[in-house]
Amino acid sequence: MIFATFQSANNGIILERNCFMKYLLLAGGLLFSLVVQAQTIFLPMRDAVKSGNSSELVKYFNTSVDLNLEGEVNTYSKAQAEFVLRDFFKKHPPTDFTIVHSGASKAGLQFAIGKFKSGNDSFVVLMRVREVQKTYLIHEMSFTKE
Repeated sequence: MIFATFQSANNGIILERNCFMKYLLLAGGLLFSLVVQAQTIFLPMRDAVKSGNSSELVKYFNTSVDLNLEGEVNTYSKAQAEFVLRDFFKKHPPTDFTIVHSGASKAGLQFAIGKFKSGNDSFVVLMRVREVQKTYLIHEMSFTKE
């Protein structure tokens, strides 16, 4: 009787470990898919910044966007943002842009942090996007000089 109880308890522990491993693998897979999704969301935006193409970049802007360019923060319409970014890219032509980190907040907002290089200047870039009608659009973007 004691052996049977021990055996039953032991099987319960094995089952608990198997369930735990399944949940761990599921959580890991979910996290991986969110990271891949975040990276995929930002690929066309990354390419537009890397090429300094303001007209391509604003395709991924919400109807209005908060821009922080070298400490000057303003809210712009898409048309205004294109003009402002065109001037920024003329003043700081890109030599490289890479996304170094991407993720999501607890509320599900996606973000990416990148490094923008222009000649001897280097900027940290933050992009925050929201899902609008099944499309991710930038609602905030900043270029902060390092």
